[in-house]
Amino acid sequence: MKSFFSTTSITEPRPPQAGAVPHLAHLTSGRLLAGNAIWNLTGTCSPAVVAVVCLPILKHALGNDRLGIISLGWVIVGYFGLFDLGLSRALTKLVAEKLGQSQLQEIPSLIWTSLSIMACLGMVGAVVTFVLSPWLVQSLVKVPAALQHETLYAFYWLSAAIPLVVLTAGLRGVLEALQKFRLATAIRIPMGVFTYLGPVCILPFSHSLIPIMAALVIARGLFCLGHVWACLHSLPELRHQFSFNSSSVKPLFRFGSWMTVTNVVGPMMVTFDRFAIGAMISVAAVAYYAIPAEVVTKILLLPAALIGVLFPAFSTAHAANRERLVFLFEAGVKYIFAALFPIIVLVVAFAPEGLRYWLGSDFAQHSTLVVRLIAIAVFMNGVGQVPFAHLQSAGRPDITARIHLVELPAYVVVLLLFVKLWGIQGAAIAWMLRIAIDAFLMFLFSHRLSLDSKFMVSKLPLLSLGALVIFVLASLQMGIAVKIIFAGLACGAFIFVAWHWVLSPRERDLLASRFRENHAAS
Repeated sequence: MKSFFSTTSITEPRPPQAGAVPHLAHLTSGRLLAGNAIWNLTGTCSPAVVAVVCLPILKHALGNDRLGIISLGWVIVGYFGLFDLGLSRALTKLVAEKLGQSQLQEIPSLIWTSLSIMACLGMVGAVVTFVLSPWLVQSLVKVPAALQHETLYAFYWLSAAIPLVVLTAGLRGVLEALQKFRLATAIRIPMGVFTYLGPVCILPFSHSLIPIMAALVIARGLFCLGHVWACLHSLPELRHQFSFNSSSVKPLFRFGSWMTVTNVVGPMMVTFDRFAIGAMISVAAVAYYAIPAEVVTKILLLPAALIGVLFPAFSTAHAANRERLVFLFEAGVKYIFAALFPIIVLVVAFAPEGLRYWLGSDFAQHSTLVVRLIAIAVFMNGVGQVPFAHLQSAGRPDITARIHLVELPAYVVVLLLFVKLWGIQGAAIAWMLRIAIDAFLMFLFSHRLSLDSKFMVSKLPLLSLGALVIFVLASLQMGIAVKIIFAGLACGAFIFVAWHWVLSPRERDLLASRFRENHAAS
């Protein structure tokens, strides 16, 4: 990643000393962004590797019903973030802005004010979830009668995790604003790994959902404390300036209010398909849909790692350097497109073989089309995260929120209709269509927000159309040998097109020089 991000007319500043707060120019420097993206990627991908190993073990030991319930539990844990009312994202943006404006004395009170509000909101969320748990288990989701008791108490445990998850999101937002991705990754890896490894460790003692969920919640508490320590270590002023600043509340909620809409509606559209399948078909069908989807959507960890680094850099560049902003935007799109394309080609082409080897012939029979459709949607969603981050960093979370508000009712209607007509395959079709529309709108509004990107207007549409054609061809029935040849030719053609048409002459020269340097060093 260093090659593209280092291409700039701005002289790269010297990195700050360990423990120092990054300087304004350093916050958008190529060297820092590349290094942080790698650390962020490491922290996000490690749990996915563990998930691939642990999910078949859990399926064999617990069965499809319990595994489907655990999947819904993971969805609920991921959805807990809505209770922060967008404050974690607002905190990242405001801390990054104050760093850029050298208003360091205002940062501790801003952080403590945000965390205090988020703790209260998390407690409210815990109470709401606790009260709604009987309805979720007995009415909303078709849980078998024999499992309803342990599922109910497992959901009670999950409600206790809400304040921990909300606070952890805020604390991590502080570390991201400070560009302390290495330290955050050191905590994030064991936290993500335990999400899947924890239930496996419980299996020798119990197959009940209650101790499994209890272990996950207790671990969340320990990792929350780890984030507290990391913030105190990175910003020692937090230890001595504990205060609540009422003047910080308004800007936090001004940004966070629209983020709340996105935090509520966005995850709802991401996860509502699981609940629809559970309510309209069965929890076993949830397993056929959610387990492969859980792994395929982990591919989004690649763009998420880069977006997490670009968001504070976008926030700084908006005020400091518009030319640098366009460069970072285009580089982000190019890198995500290049990283995802070969992965999606392989997933689409080898979906039946991969499912048969990993989860068995029953999953290969029921889930192949689901995997292919979700993989294509993941590609569009990954590339669309760049304009999404750009709009929010520009202080326009209202645009992304309004888009999601318009999408939600239409998506729910289409999803329910498609699930009724085509089952879990219909759910995947509905999700893919929603993602395609969402990505298009994000790019459209980024362009209207005075983002003068020639690449986005002239080249990206043709690249996207070509990629879609290749994905469709990769899904055709063919032998293993033909699939291997096709995938190789597709990736080779993409490299040729990217080198001669996507990259600028300056980028090609820089990559060539980097290759020669590495070859000479070896």
